[in-house]
Amino acid sequence: MHTALALPATTLAGNALPRTSAADEPFIINSGVGGNNTFDLLARIEKDCLAHKPDMTILMIGTNDMNSRKHVPLAEFEQNLRKIIGMITSSGSQVLLMTILPGYEPYLFTRHLKSFYEPDGYRSRLTQVNTAIKKVAADLKLHFLDLHWVFDRVGNVGEESSSLIQNIANSKKDDGIHPTPDGYRTMAVAVYEKLLTIHSPYKRLVCFGDSITNGGGGVEGNSYPALLKKLLGY
Repeated sequence: MHTALALPATTLAGNALPRTSAADEPFIINSGVGGNNTFDLLARIEKDCLAHKPDMTILMIGTNDMNSRKHVPLAEFEQNLRKIIGMITSSGSQVLLMTILPGYEPYLFTRHLKSFYEPDGYRSRLTQVNTAIKKVAADLKLHFLDLHWVFDRVGNVGEESSSLIQNIANSKKDDGIHPTPDGYRTMAVAVYEKLLTIHSPYKRLVCFGDSITNGGGGVEGNSYPALLKKLLGY
């Protein structure tokens, strides 16, 4: 029985064999932080996005800008979004910009008075935010994915256990904002299929956003970056 021999580091002629550098390995980074709005992303963009030197940044932000105590008026939100994107593209990274997901109003109204969404109401504010996101994507000629459309069509957002957004029936939480594990799988597949159509590199990926991106943290578990990593084989 012959024992397999390890290949030498050089050939007989003394020429070095090619080695794969760690820098050449594809990667995906989960840079989602719960509670973040556009101001928070601007504050940590250097450390949590640009420092990784991504060739593609997947950006989803706006849920806290419109729904939390860290509310950012629409014009200021759009200004911040454009600044974030400008910093990313100036670093050499492409951007895949995504709309924010629909929420379940009755649960949201347990955390905020209806007056919080006045004068337009929740649905109108959500439409305005996503319209602004679409406008920015078109103006800046970015890669774009309308995840709100996907969840609005197939997400069954409500109180049924089949909802792709967390509720009492499927997670014992009156959440109404964050995806279920099935919701994260839906996100990951939608992003994966979008990336396959993009004629730009996405070997070094950073997923930048809030708790919906974080999804429990890291690139293991049920977050969309973790599931995307599996689909990409990274």
